[in-house]
Amino acid sequence: MPPNTTATSGDKPGKSGRKKGRKARLIVLVLVLAIIGGIAYGAYWSISTVRASFPQTKGSITLEGLTGAVDVKRDGYGIPQIYADSDEDLFMAQGYVQAQDRFYEMDVRRHMTSGRLSEMFGKSQVDNDEFLRTLGWDRVAKEEYDSKLSADTKKYLQAYAKGVNAYLKGKDGADISLEYAALGFTNDYKPTEWTPVDSVSWLKAMAWDLRGNMQDEIDRALMTSRLGPAQIAELYPQYPYDRNQAIVQDGQYDELTKTFEQGDGQSDSDGSSTGDGTGTSSDSSSSSTDGSALQSQLSGLYNVLDDLPTAVGVNGNGIGSNSWVVGGDNTITGKPLLANDPHLSASLPSVWYQMGLHCRALSSKCQYDVSGYTFAGMPGVIIGHNQTISWGMTNSGVDVTDLYLEKLSGDDGYQYDGKVKPFVTREETIKVAGGESKKIVVRQTEDGMPLLSDRDDELIDVGKKATVDTVDAAAPDRGDGYGVALRWTALEAGTSMDAVFDIDKAKDWDSFRKAAESFDVPSQNLVYADTSNHIGYQLPGKIPTRAKGVDGSIPAPGWDSKYKWKGYIDFDELPYEYDPARGYIVTANQAVVDKDKYPYTLTTDWGYGARSQRITDLIKGKIKGGGKISTDDMRQMQLDDDSEIAKLLVPVLKKLNFDDPDVREAQKLLENWDFTQDADSAAAAYFNAVWRNILKLAFGNKLPKELRVEDQCLWVDPVNTTGPVDDIEKVRECGQRDADQAQPDGGDRWFEVVRNLMTKTGSDWWTTPESGTRPGADHNRDKLFERAMIDARWELTAKLGKDIDTWSWGRLHRLFLKNQTLGTSGPGFLQYILNRGPWKLGGGEATVNATGWNAAGGYGVVWVPSMRMVVNLDDLDKSKWINLTGASGHAFSAHYTDQTSKWANGELLDWSFSKKAVDDSTSDTLVLKP
Repeated sequence: MPPNTTATSGDKPGKSGRKKGRKARLIVLVLVLAIIGGIAYGAYWSISTVRASFPQTKGSITLEGLTGAVDVKRDGYGIPQIYADSDEDLFMAQGYVQAQDRFYEMDVRRHMTSGRLSEMFGKSQVDNDEFLRTLGWDRVAKEEYDSKLSADTKKYLQAYAKGVNAYLKGKDGADISLEYAALGFTNDYKPTEWTPVDSVSWLKAMAWDLRGNMQDEIDRALMTSRLGPAQIAELYPQYPYDRNQAIVQDGQYDELTKTFEQGDGQSDSDGSSTGDGTGTSSDSSSSSTDGSALQSQLSGLYNVLDDLPTAVGVNGNGIGSNSWVVGGDNTITGKPLLANDPHLSASLPSVWYQMGLHCRALSSKCQYDVSGYTFAGMPGVIIGHNQTISWGMTNSGVDVTDLYLEKLSGDDGYQYDGKVKPFVTREETIKVAGGESKKIVVRQTEDGMPLLSDRDDELIDVGKKATVDTVDAAAPDRGDGYGVALRWTALEAGTSMDAVFDIDKAKDWDSFRKAAESFDVPSQNLVYADTSNHIGYQLPGKIPTRAKGVDGSIPAPGWDSKYKWKGYIDFDELPYEYDPARGYIVTANQAVVDKDKYPYTLTTDWGYGARSQRITDLIKGKIKGGGKISTDDMRQMQLDDDSEIAKLLVPVLKKLNFDDPDVREAQKLLENWDFTQDADSAAAAYFNAVWRNILKLAFGNKLPKELRVEDQCLWVDPVNTTGPVDDIEKVRECGQRDADQAQPDGGDRWFEVVRNLMTKTGSDWWTTPESGTRPGADHNRDKLFERAMIDARWELTAKLGKDIDTWSWGRLHRLFLKNQTLGTSGPGFLQYILNRGPWKLGGGEATVNATGWNAAGGYGVVWVPSMRMVVNLDDLDKSKWINLTGASGHAFSAHYTDQTSKWANGELLDWSFSKKAVDDSTSDTLVLKP
């Protein structure tokens, strides 16, 4: 994450320690700076120290616990393919090999999921640990392991942990990674043994990352301090079903009883009404709270959420993904092709780890022959293919989180249906490297909702001012303030780990669907293809049903049982599609089903379909032209950088008149532009600068400080002012959000906002004051656009120079890869060692090649296609793949970032699967012996 700037003192109440902690991220204690500057330190940091942790990849190693020899074959990129004769040996070897390459990353992840970051990084992480302990990911993971997972899954997790611990045995920190060598100068931290629960816990972090619409829920409430209901509605327009197709068009949700066309919005199995399926409540007031009163309270919650789980390279804002499958009738091979590229924050090393897991002979004793992408720290393969099927994933975006306001009663209770119920409490001890331990008390409701407001002083303070409106009865007196609690499906024990192993060995559509039934958290769009020439889609997941009029779009009253979840949608009623007549399926975070064809409200906040419709149009264009789609066509589609918003705006921008020759010179860049955003495009650079300035002038300067970029200050009318405007003294308000989290971010929701306003040329939004020599606009769209083009010209002059011949999108739109702990904001010497970049990238926000940037904060790349793959079901050895970084987490390894430049250039690597292909591509072979 880019470093933050400091807000003006007094602009933001709450813990001063929190701001310092947020900025510190995961920085080693300041003592490291002094050590790095010393001659003794430079002498210590020798080549032998750096290389001590490199993995052995040739010869043989004896591992206690194996029952037979295991071969680990690595190709020229260090990607391992493992061959064994039993499931347990296979997963034990997987644990050993991943620990060889990535144990430090694994260790940080498990400390995050268990709320123990302070043990590694000191007091700067105490606030994060308090929040994570309150969520209790590791406690839920332990419950899953103890009571939910199958015996086979437990056996595999145990084998994996045994492999990790075999690697750790007898090693000091410096033997594992140079990061431990650095930590050794500031504390005496030493890695402990791996446990099966450590692996399960990481699924909770990914579920948090893909949790749905919580951020939109917060933002809508924050907006109420400056905007009215109609204005907020304009900033959250309806999904454009008439223009951007939903995922499922010909499918069913229960082939025995009900088709989509029969869905009538009536009660579900437990009797709860499900609404009209439109994604919005017919009476929003029935579940609404007074947004202005919630504004500061939810701002405090945002602060607590902001770091998580960015600390290990992923975050929940702006995340999307592309995945699509084309049936054999439309491919040159006659068999399906499947593509996937999940979008996540850029991290170093990549969140993904490529590998193959192969049984030498498939049998009941050894059941796996699978290859693809997994997470370091987890056994199995998350996305990839086996001998007969392939699958990909995108975030479904369904709403699985709700915030509740709780009426507190003293320290120990809360109000529920007119009675006071006691909180369920537990005491947690946070150990702090270099400091004293801290004890906290975690409170949660009877049904398991943690009280998040306990974790931030700001929430407690401003909760005293919170009010709420309900339909049937007045809200209870707020007393000392309402609390904020979280209901989230991932805080209930589930079976997703079972699903990983079952999908890995599925043989056909029926067994794949059966496996998907266990994939309860996070809910994902699953696309499918097999060697028998079938394609499919399944929405899995634990998805709540709510009472009539309650749609999960804003916080709800926790003291009234009518607002609680009523149950979950049965798996047989979740949307799926199999061999649709059109011959392809596209998922890119758009609406899953048409609003009139499904009886349940899945979310009010879909992605708006810019990417999905572009992919659909590319596929249809190829098919209608009589062509057949190849593996390379799929790759080229992944790299498509067409700008939808440019197609809408450029025809208008080209017609505007300017006397200033410099602005006119920049405007000419747009005249023959084809709307593609290549890294070397000057037109793309100028247009995106214009787009950014349109958003800032029309919307950004009108949003409350809680949504604006930190340290960007405006003089505004005070909130809740009365009397003549001329008599009101304006106040200076500075933004409070990190630059890559602020609004307006410029994504496809904002595409839709502007599209809907284009014909409303006199809208209030098209108003901005004069600024120095820059003209203003008074309810005049074109005047605001003119101002944006002038501002963009001089912004790029400052950033890129006056000569537009030197401009390019890639000079603005750069990717820096930062090690997500010591390299994020740490000492300069360590940053130099651990970080890489920049790379100049094409693509952009809400394009298929989704190299995302936040228009409120700047042009730098903040999330990326974290990997890309194209699976060829006719010949699996002709499949292609690439990772964002490389196989290794060791900074001086040849495989630390050896795939990044190829990734940036849009290249894919050969993906060997068969024994012969793997042997032909093998560079190093390591034999693990019992």
